[in-house]
Amino acid sequence: MTPPEILKLRLSHTGLSHAPFNRVEDAVTHLVAVQAQDFAAAKWSLGLRVKNSTDAEIEQTFNDGRIQRIHVMRPTWHFVMPEDIRWMTELTAPRVKSVLASSNRKIGLDDALFAKSNAAIARALEGRNYLTRQELKAVLADIGIETDVQRLSHLITRAELDGLICSGPKRGKQYTYALLDERVPESAGLGREEALETLALRYFTSHGPAQAKDFSWWSGLPDKDAKTALGRIKSRLDQSIVNGKTYWFFPPGATTPDPPPALLLSIYDEYTIAYKDRSDVSEARDVERMIAMGNAMTAVIVIDGKVAGTWRKSTKKDTVEIGLSPFRKLDTDQQEAVDAEVARFGRFVGMPAVIVRE
Repeated sequence: MTPPEILKLRLSHTGLSHAPFNRVEDAVTHLVAVQAQDFAAAKWSLGLRVKNSTDAEIEQTFNDGRIQRIHVMRPTWHFVMPEDIRWMTELTAPRVKSVLASSNRKIGLDDALFAKSNAAIARALEGRNYLTRQELKAVLADIGIETDVQRLSHLITRAELDGLICSGPKRGKQYTYALLDERVPESAGLGREEALETLALRYFTSHGPAQAKDFSWWSGLPDKDAKTALGRIKSRLDQSIVNGKTYWFFPPGATTPDPPPALLLSIYDEYTIAYKDRSDVSEARDVERMIAMGNAMTAVIVIDGKVAGTWRKSTKKDTVEIGLSPFRKLDTDQQEAVDAEVARFGRFVGMPAVIVRE
């Protein structure tokens, strides 16, 4: 296997080569978890993988509860399937709680306070009473729990990690929370070993070729657990050593689709974010620098599988303007491929996309 072959397989396995899914739910099921702290960018990530999908369709799927958006794994926001919430949270929450413990102590949060806030949140949400973050802040204030932005975030995240709440439908532009047991039907649980095996197999199937440390980073699991999980499934995976690095992946089919010549991705797309070692898709320092900028820099141009620039969108009354900033001058074929992706984005959001040269 060569470095270009790694990218070709990743583009295929992550669903970017040929939009292989007919439903939003199919894409989320395949990818296991889709990073989604930038809600609009995460919708576009799914739109790239689902045939003829639109921004409105994906938002409706979310509002209907057919996909969920919760804190899980590292943790950050992810789209996940409702039937995966409980076992994934049960597997990864202990590690997340341990990571957050020091911060919780610094801001005066302990188990007694979490129990009190959880009880108040549960009472307020009961009966499918979907509430926004600010409404939950008022609920907590009524029982004497004062919150700033950080304390409120930690209290709500803890309720998610305890398997108490999940996302409700949006109310206008605001996000709401719901009781998990009211919003998501009960599903069969997994034992810890089965959960480790399931998460690892689905990751390497949908994200491979990847290294063991990539899976550990993506899942938030300790290296020991990641190695245990990989050990349980490696007989079902192919292995290749490239430049001294060991990659694992699900055996490809007879043919692998050719990589798309260009893509407009979020920096949080699973193709860019789901690996600890991102040197395969770009100079590592470029990707890490852009990730460090957070939502100030959420979009990258990908040419032949590699990050080759940045892009931004600006929504106007009747159009969406797309600013392009390639790292180098694109040749004619590359520019035509990028232009086609700009038009694709316009179709997704339902308005003409106009390129603004930068």
